[in-house]
Amino acid sequence: MQQKAPPGSRPASEKIMLHVLDVRAIWLKEFASALARITPTLGWIPEISAVGALHSRERSDSLADPKLNIRRFPLQRGFARAPVSAALRPASKINRRLAAQSQEPSRAVLVCSSPHYADVAREWPGPSVYYVTDLFAAYGEKPARIEALDRRMCAAADLVCPNSKRIAEYLISIGCSETKIVVIPNATRAENVSDSPILSPDPLPEGAADLPRPVAGVIGNLAENIDWVLMSEVIGRTPWLSWLFVGPTDMRIADRTQRQARLAVMQSGRARFTGYRPYGSLRDYARAVDVAVLPYRKREPTYSGSSTRFYEHLAACRPIVSTRGFEELLSKEPLLRLVDGTAEMVDSLEHLRESGFKDGLEQRRCDQSRGETWEARARVMLDQIGKLSL
Repeated sequence: MQQKAPPGSRPASEKIMLHVLDVRAIWLKEFASALARITPTLGWIPEISAVGALHSRERSDSLADPKLNIRRFPLQRGFARAPVSAALRPASKINRRLAAQSQEPSRAVLVCSSPHYADVAREWPGPSVYYVTDLFAAYGEKPARIEALDRRMCAAADLVCPNSKRIAEYLISIGCSETKIVVIPNATRAENVSDSPILSPDPLPEGAADLPRPVAGVIGNLAENIDWVLMSEVIGRTPWLSWLFVGPTDMRIADRTQRQARLAVMQSGRARFTGYRPYGSLRDYARAVDVAVLPYRKREPTYSGSSTRFYEHLAACRPIVSTRGFEELLSKEPLLRLVDGTAEMVDSLEHLRESGFKDGLEQRRCDQSRGETWEARARVMLDQIGKLSL
């Protein structure tokens, strides 16, 4: 195993090379793209399969939106499990791939977005960062196994950057050194932030332009993290309001009651569903609605994460009504209105209707959103990397 770079200060003017492993999720692409606008950054995407170990060819690609250079590489399914990692040594192979794309590997920084790359971080000769954007222990794998991987990743990393205070608290609870942790929430694109507050909604995009106003918008992945029972009830009690849902609906919902409620909303004739839209186009929808609705269910891993759609709506300046299904949002009033249940949400929407969907907070949202961009988040991480003595 290669040794970490010896102690030494990094010149302030030096542009460091970053490898972001991996950038499959859109928010990881957005963050890596923001890093790339500041310093050379390469995103990595594994192509995981049952025969990944039989292949070795890498493919380079340049994404246009967001702009980012990436490399795709084959990877064996189960690569982080003991039998596979011991027999095939995938971490060493990944390190060789990264090193081949670095002029000086001991000075390049590895940013890992999953605890499954703990061995890669441990063997990497330069600084490493654990960028944690989900409570991975709440997904399908056994929590005890993920916690063990999280502990190993935290031990290997020189800097740990969860995207929420709640995930930071979890990492500390399993033994991560608090001195390594810097919280970096999700964000929006700088181009989504207006120079001045948007005081009235933009025209609705094609496919929704015929909806009568006012229009309430729900943007994002329209699956498990939405309280569909709540939505069905609220839509039924707001016949004066059009509803626009922007995002994919192909993900299955495990809870039968919620699954049936989503189907009822989709078949109600009261809501327009656009289907998937590219991330870059979501700004047009966020700016076009009269009110943004964040109807989160209180469940993991949603509750512990960082709400990207909140930052999209913040930049659009429109009024926001949200449930308490996201811990991060509990401290965001008065930028949004928090509600409990159907009656409170309907009351909030009725109140906004009476005021012409102007709540007087447009300037405040505009001002706040200037510091809530992916570029600002990237600079926080780079500043922290610059403080490391490696």
